[in-house]
Amino acid sequence: MKRVLPKPFFFEGGERAVLCLHGFTGNSADCRMLARYLEKQGYTCYGPQYRGHGVPPEELVKYGPDDWWQDVQDAYNFLKEKGYDKIAVVGLSLGGVFSLRLGYTVPIKGIVTMCAPMYIKSEDIMYQGVLEYAAEYKRQEGKAEDVINQEMEQFRQSPMKTLKALQALIADVRDNVDMIYAPTFVVQSRHDHMINTDSANIIYENIESVDKKIKWYEESGHIITFDKEKDQLHEDVYHFLESIDWS
Repeated sequence: MKRVLPKPFFFEGGERAVLCLHGFTGNSADCRMLARYLEKQGYTCYGPQYRGHGVPPEELVKYGPDDWWQDVQDAYNFLKEKGYDKIAVVGLSLGGVFSLRLGYTVPIKGIVTMCAPMYIKSEDIMYQGVLEYAAEYKRQEGKAEDVINQEMEQFRQSPMKTLKALQALIADVRDNVDMIYAPTFVVQSRHDHMINTDSANIIYENIESVDKKIKWYEESGHIITFDKEKDQLHEDVYHFLESIDWS
């Protein structure tokens, strides 16, 4: 079975643009349904894909947060070069961390963070997540279990410097969220077992924006964009975007 690789998307819907950022080990598809919904409401949406994501997991270990931050900046500049000056950013998990970083480095009209970590997990827990992602990717490729086991043994030999760098990135953004003044909507799932959910409170309490809101989704897990309350999430993000000053 040949796996169809996800690609960046660009949906042109209006003069207001939304940059849609996926998470670590995720891909552009994580935000695609939300983007399609916003496009129908008159928003232009662009979803990049970070290097090493959405491709065989052996590629993931070749890159790190500096590469992905550059991908995010390139995506922002892509919208600017297309003539979009009014840009908001929506990010899931690591994408939410990058959304906050954009908020204090470039002009942004509004920020939506979805299940964005501010607490640093241990490398062991993060590494376990990478291994699970890698094995699942191989299953979706249709490989036999004995082949997967053999390839996973080789994968474990790959150096994974990314995790320490990710921890440093999260700590740095957490130290700088008090420099964010753009309107911000903090989204957090109650059943998020990937991150410490108190991260949402840290973001909400420490950003300096006078226009900020937080909402807890009681029936969803970490990938909230695919979960039970995704339709409500779509509406909430849209109403937030409608409420901000785009002038």
